[in-house]
Amino acid sequence: MKNRQLQQILPFLEHPSRYLGTEINARRKKGSDAVLHIALAFPDLYEIGTSHFGMQILYHILNASPDIIAERVFMPAPDMIGYLKQEQIPLMTLESKRPICRFDIIGFSLLYELNYTNLLAMLDLGKIPFYSRERSEEHPFVIAGGPCTCNPEPMADFFDAMVIGDGEKTLMAMATLWMEWKREGKKQKELLLNRWSGIEGVYVPNEFRVRYDPNRFQILEKSSSYHGDDKKKIIRAIVSTLDDSDFPKHPVVPFGKPVHDRLRLEIARGCTRGCRFCQAGMIYRPVRERSPESLLRISELSLTSTGYDDLSLLSLSTGDYACIQPLMDVLMGRCESRKVAVSFPSLRADTLTPGLMNQIKRVRKTGFTIAPEAGSERLRKIINKNLNDSEILETVQSAFDLGWQVVKLYFMVGLPFETDEDLNAMIDLIKELRRLNSGGRRRRGGVHPRGTLNVSIATFIPKPHTPFQWASQISISEAKEKIGFLKKELKLSGIQIKWQNPEVSMIEGLWARGDRSLSGLLVNAYRRGAIFDGWSDRFDFGKWRDAVSETGIDLDFFTQRKRQLSEPLPWDHIDVRVSKAYLIEEWNRAQEGGVTQDCRHGDCNLCGSCDFETIQPIVFKPCPSQDQDSKDDQGPSPQSQEPARPFKLYRILYSKKEEARFFGHLEMVRLITQGMRRAEIPLRYSEGFHPKPKISFDDPLPLGMESEGEFFYFWGTEGLPLVETLERLNRQMPTGLHLLDLKIMDEEEKVLRPALLSYRILLEEDFDENAVSEFNKSESVLMIRKNRKGGLKEFDLKDIIKEMKQLAPNRLFLSILNDPGKTIRPAEILSAVFKLPEHAIRQARIVKQFESVSHV
Repeated sequence: MKNRQLQQILPFLEHPSRYLGTEINARRKKGSDAVLHIALAFPDLYEIGTSHFGMQILYHILNASPDIIAERVFMPAPDMIGYLKQEQIPLMTLESKRPICRFDIIGFSLLYELNYTNLLAMLDLGKIPFYSRERSEEHPFVIAGGPCTCNPEPMADFFDAMVIGDGEKTLMAMATLWMEWKREGKKQKELLLNRWSGIEGVYVPNEFRVRYDPNRFQILEKSSSYHGDDKKKIIRAIVSTLDDSDFPKHPVVPFGKPVHDRLRLEIARGCTRGCRFCQAGMIYRPVRERSPESLLRISELSLTSTGYDDLSLLSLSTGDYACIQPLMDVLMGRCESRKVAVSFPSLRADTLTPGLMNQIKRVRKTGFTIAPEAGSERLRKIINKNLNDSEILETVQSAFDLGWQVVKLYFMVGLPFETDEDLNAMIDLIKELRRLNSGGRRRRGGVHPRGTLNVSIATFIPKPHTPFQWASQISISEAKEKIGFLKKELKLSGIQIKWQNPEVSMIEGLWARGDRSLSGLLVNAYRRGAIFDGWSDRFDFGKWRDAVSETGIDLDFFTQRKRQLSEPLPWDHIDVRVSKAYLIEEWNRAQEGGVTQDCRHGDCNLCGSCDFETIQPIVFKPCPSQDQDSKDDQGPSPQSQEPARPFKLYRILYSKKEEARFFGHLEMVRLITQGMRRAEIPLRYSEGFHPKPKISFDDPLPLGMESEGEFFYFWGTEGLPLVETLERLNRQMPTGLHLLDLKIMDEEEKVLRPALLSYRILLEEDFDENAVSEFNKSESVLMIRKNRKGGLKEFDLKDIIKEMKQLAPNRLFLSILNDPGKTIRPAEILSAVFKLPEHAIRQARIVKQFESVSHV
């Protein structure tokens, strides 16, 4: 897409900054310098995809090679989809605006089954055939990776190759072979695919023929068209040591409001708990911790390069990190003076100690989620969630005592061997937690909660490569009945219930354990309009029901049917390094109510994931301390210390032009604030629960308007070098935001609003000269505006518009009275005076001229 085409579309979009691609730390390399162009595709909105740290890792690793250009592309929002189709513009990447069909490789991240229709939508928008067999030598290679590839079969027909397991080294190996194939002048795709299949963790679906036995079970056989080894198992690729794997220290800082607006730092991969329902706990084994020294070094560099004020420590169970308490001691010693909060998105109740809570709250009380999963201790033993009621109660009690206002709880219904007593136990547990929440205070009719319990309920979905992969999934009606019962019994103050639509869970379960026979169903559902199925306001079960009916898919065969241990499974050819024998043993033990101990603290459970030579658990001890002879453990760096000098009020004059006009006001405030943190400007912060830098802005500009001069104010330490500070700040601003002047203000100095605001307006077409002439001759021009309550208010534009002058056929000058009670936007004038349609007004370039201000 040409930049002009994009500029013409952006004014019509709800969140135009999603499509700019000019973020801080984004890589924009020259195409002529690269051999291989890879589009990293995420089949969900920008706000979701930019929060995924796996994509950031691959983006960083690939772009580190001078021979490779990696760019990003996300699923467009519905409004953008409409314009792309209307204008016949192919889907393009953010950085170069190059259509994805012109890339050499498109790599999709498959994180969630309900994104599969979005994937088809992106191929469709990119003018790329869905099925790999329909794509010619001129089309890109389409590959995929992510947790959903542990059962690749439902999506196998759409991909040339799929990466099973850790992608860091695997994708680079695939890229290297592609460049060798290209230099050799090879044109046949099969030659490269055959080479790719020799890489550990790479699955080439066309290497296998599919047939179905009389019981409708899928059977895969090695195809004779491929000349490699005769392996039938695809072994999961694994990064044996995280410290040896490159990690982005300058991650892209998204525009807008990403789902996870924070620095995300992976502290460990894998889990040893052995929860029998948890796919991630099986397919990411063994546990591999990143060393404390690496974590401290990465966090220091990344916080400086991003400007985030929140650091999230990621793993399947953050509290299990062996050095978590000492690591937090050092991190909070550095982060507290910077007002950087540290959060744990995933914690077990038995690892969230008061000591950790006290460290977390040193900056602010970030949220955390406790996942009991099941209501009774009996059922928790069956699922191997070795967590008793007293541990849950003690943890939540500590949280409320330490001042937390919200505690999130996660439960499932429909777990194997669940009974009505288990649901009643869930209700009793939540009510008991609510009583803890009362702090001993009571009122008429019951307890008086201090805060809120946010309870999320989902339907259990059996996933491949878990001990519960043979279990049945409960029906939609049964799931609705169970959730309805819980909602009724827990309709109490202090408790908020959220639940996943059981119909969504059923479709997710279908794709989780399906086979290749489902590919036609996906295309059918997409053709019927199924898209954004993971979004509750977009999911339409009726479209899926009709597609299932037309394609003849037996939904119960893949979801509600209990599988036999002896039957072939669609994913049997995928070896995730956990043996089937171990999974069967765990399935049998679950039926007996037996518990399997955490191998982190005991004997090896012989799951098969470790060879104890190159692959084994990595847990770091001894823990770091501030007394270690290491730069990383010296505590806060000098620039992060709380400055002792007094604070002064500063004023900055800035312009907002070109692409920056597509930043909303709150978005712009966030970008400037992060830029000030990156520039290490010592700021004054507010007090209280959530400290914020003391920065204030003048009246916000409407989305799409440019300005030659606006002001914002901040409290910084006395004696900032004005010229140097302005230069440092400008280096941290996104394209289109430019800081023009920095001035020290007197606290008693008041800024007077300019009496008039002036604008230049440029239209795509010419202005009506008669309209300008008639307006200037008229004594009165009335305009009626609706207020927020639906009432009408009348304005005389002749009292408000002090000058209207046509500078050129398509250029207009306006001077408007700056009266808070009579504020009129230029867009309203274009509509009232020139009768311009909405699309013409949105395309207009409106530039607010800088008016000098006076001070008293």
